[in-house]
Amino acid sequence: MSTVKERRYINAALDSYREKLDTIPDDQFAETPPGGGWSYAEVYSHILQATLGSSIALERCTHGSCPPTKAGVTWEGRLLLLMGMFPPVKVKIPDAVSDKMVAAKISKEDAKNLIIKCRKRMDTTAPLIDGAPAASRYKHPRLGMLNARQWFRFIRIHLEHHLKQLERIKNKLSQA
Repeated sequence: MSTVKERRYINAALDSYREKLDTIPDDQFAETPPGGGWSYAEVYSHILQATLGSSIALERCTHGSCPPTKAGVTWEGRLLLLMGMFPPVKVKIPDAVSDKMVAAKISKEDAKNLIIKCRKRMDTTAPLIDGAPAASRYKHPRLGMLNARQWFRFIRIHLEHHLKQLERIKNKLSQA
């Protein structure tokens, strides 16, 4: 998929996150759903922190400031990037990621500000992707060594994946 299309999908996903914020009742935003799992607030915290972190990795690749490596994408990474989506099974976040980026119960205002910050990062990094050296790769904790295009695609896939999680939370809370 082209950078332009990926960018369009990323913008659409960020638009959806922003629109959903207005539909989530304030009293439910930080509520843990029945049966456990993340609250809306924790999903927003995770996805927006991960997007910002991924944009930093992407930017390092565009500037060629990654350590040289011959390592590549893992089989799991190849599958995810090829399919353009996460598999339909629940996957636990690697400890290396959860330890660095704790999903916090942020406020709606914090979520709105993080969405704006993510958009700005996409505005500054997207134009650099097409000129990025394909061999400049930065390590993803589960998917291996990704180049700038792959990081950009991952950002889109990850954003879309967690939109589905928001629907699951909505369903759990409405059944309670």
